[in-house]
Amino acid sequence: MQTTTVKAFGTEAAEAPLKTLNIERRAVMPSDVEIEILYCGICHSDLHAARNEWMNTVYPIVPGHEIVGRVTQVGDAVAKFKPGDLAAVGCLVDSCRECEYCREGLEQFCEPGATLTFNSPDKFIDGQQTYGGYSQSVVVDERFVLSVPESLDPAAAAPLLCAGITTYSPLRHWNVGPGTKVGVVGLGGLGHMAIKLAKAMGAEVTVFTTSPSKVEDAKRLGADDVVLSRDEEQMAAHANTLNFILDAVSAPHDINAYLGLLRADGTLVLVGAPLEPLPVVSFNLILGRKSFAGSPIGGLPETQEMLDFCAEHNVVPDIELIGVDDVNDAYERLLKGDVRYRFVIDMKTLN
Repeated sequence: MQTTTVKAFGTEAAEAPLKTLNIERRAVMPSDVEIEILYCGICHSDLHAARNEWMNTVYPIVPGHEIVGRVTQVGDAVAKFKPGDLAAVGCLVDSCRECEYCREGLEQFCEPGATLTFNSPDKFIDGQQTYGGYSQSVVVDERFVLSVPESLDPAAAAPLLCAGITTYSPLRHWNVGPGTKVGVVGLGGLGHMAIKLAKAMGAEVTVFTTSPSKVEDAKRLGADDVVLSRDEEQMAAHANTLNFILDAVSAPHDINAYLGLLRADGTLVLVGAPLEPLPVVSFNLILGRKSFAGSPIGGLPETQEMLDFCAEHNVVPDIELIGVDDVNDAYERLLKGDVRYRFVIDMKTLN
């Protein structure tokens, strides 16, 4: 396999800061698309992986799975893209393509396991892991490349490839729309996208937050109501009122307090990922025929649908654009929740 050396930004150890590295990208094959990366969002999972907090990182690692850029080269068999197109890559760069889920366009559930954009064994370069979007360019099979509508700001579009699809997918799957009363728990990178998307779908949105300082911002983002979740009276006033709740909190919290807000046949979907178990009182589900579910990213068809929806409804995340030299500081700020609401790296600064 022929390779090309490109510049990237990653780390060689859990305790080491990210720095400039040289990595190998495969040469363009017949079904491949080569993309010059313009912008890459920072996801909390980038930080977890870089610091080996999930205990599965292979070093060196180059994070980044919220990638937007311009196509620079395509293979002879590529039909959907041409040089100059605005394109994107999300959390997946390959899958088995043969199992029932891949055939249905649900590659996120690939039975043998999909190939993640970074820190997965590379199918094409022996002994190498996949390297993510904190880099000059990437080469991906066209099936896993998405078209970015030109009406979207490419920098602001980058976090749609993870934060956007992670919130869009459950809202679509559980048929959120006009007449639906939606609760959003947690106002961060995921929560702020959930507000914007649910409102664009026509739902009535109530935000639940522990931070009084976020009340006005939740309203600015489109929330119809904001509840301070530590205020028992405010919580009690919303009991049995919601059809659907999207829970974007990754810290331990009382899930039963939110199950009590659902109407009969309502559903609470967890998209945050607390590392500790969340105890559930059985009667909080049984007595209202309620559902407690979880949801990851979407497949490639749904992710393209999400990008098109966001373009049609002018929905993009609130971002803070940074240079690569600011990434290590951004990681520390991310730990403190000091971002409104997603960091995006201007990859031109890598040069």
